[in-house]
Amino acid sequence: MPRLIALAYSGGLDTSAMVPWLIDRFGARVICVAGDVGQGARELEGLEERARAAGAEACHVVDCREPFLEEFVFPTMILGSVYEGRYLLGTSMARPVLARAQVEVARLVGADALAHGCTGKGNDQVRFESAYAALAPDLEVIAPWRMWDLRSREDVLAYIRSRGVPYRASGTKIYSRDANLWHISHEGGELEDPWNPPPDDVWMLTADPATAPDRAEDVEIGFVDGRPRSLNGEPMESTTLLAALNAMAGRHGIGRVDIVENRLVGMKSRGCYETPGGTVLLEGLEGLAQLTLDRDTALLRRRLALDFAAIVYDGRWFTPVREAIQAAGESISRLLTGDVVVRLFRGTATTVRRRSPMGLYSEQYATFGRDVVYDQRHAEGFIRLYSLPSRIRATLAGAEHAAAHR
Repeated sequence: MPRLIALAYSGGLDTSAMVPWLIDRFGARVICVAGDVGQGARELEGLEERARAAGAEACHVVDCREPFLEEFVFPTMILGSVYEGRYLLGTSMARPVLARAQVEVARLVGADALAHGCTGKGNDQVRFESAYAALAPDLEVIAPWRMWDLRSREDVLAYIRSRGVPYRASGTKIYSRDANLWHISHEGGELEDPWNPPPDDVWMLTADPATAPDRAEDVEIGFVDGRPRSLNGEPMESTTLLAALNAMAGRHGIGRVDIVENRLVGMKSRGCYETPGGTVLLEGLEGLAQLTLDRDTALLRRRLALDFAAIVYDGRWFTPVREAIQAAGESISRLLTGDVVVRLFRGTATTVRRRSPMGLYSEQYATFGRDVVYDQRHAEGFIRLYSLPSRIRATLAGAEHAAAHR
């Protein structure tokens, strides 16, 4: 039986109930661990007090904001990785940094077990426990949602009421939300029926594109090795830059996604995501990549993006394959330095200007006007060699046809 359990704690409905449940079930002491990934002051305010009120001995709040962006978000962004063409992986990228912080605290306090608040139906249980397996295989793992007899969020509400545990959710409006610097996700409630359009009150970071400003706003982003380092010419730390870009893009209704996705555990789920600043960064980086990457490197990047998105989504961050693909991405990132202007307007983000000291575009070569650097007669030999297999195949087919009709 565990004696000291380190619980990944958000202060939300599920983890608030798990503190007294773990104490009752195992007779163990509970230490809560919360990672600050930019979910906002409202989520973090009073978190330690709420954890203690629920029965925890202590609550460690770890600032994970900068490592979240620098070590997890930006490497994924550099490759342009998006899951199933829509989801910008906000929750998926946050889980490994949170699990790592939890393990570090567990080691610090001498815990002999790790616990998390993930349901038995979702992807997050895989992400957390895969991280535990890689970072702390010797610690016991406890997943209350797979053990207790509470079968719904209504059951959990009733349980914490009976224990007098502070909580915020209500029984009439139950959305499962996950927020960080990169995005916020919304699941549950009316969204569980895919025929229901997202209610207006679901969205929290973005304005309705239909009522967004009717005047476009241009924003200039400076990238260094694929990472955003300045906004409108002003150098900024990553956390400050993304927060500012979230506010700007959110005003224009940019970054809303409503998707029915394929979960790793086999079922489909419907979720609404808001990633305003991230959507702009991905658009800008893509515009820069068009300018600086040769054709083969650009194609390799797109291929790696699909594999990397699946690795991140599936919770395989702490694996050799992730390290290998990220190493390739870091090599490509050395070509992604320059400035991009992205135009924000009523739900859309569009690259309109781009420049780079590493750009391969040359107006001298590409112009439709007179030039002195390109001899168009050279194209004839290139085309003959490029189409040689087709010419050989056609010649052989013609010979076979002639022989058949002799």
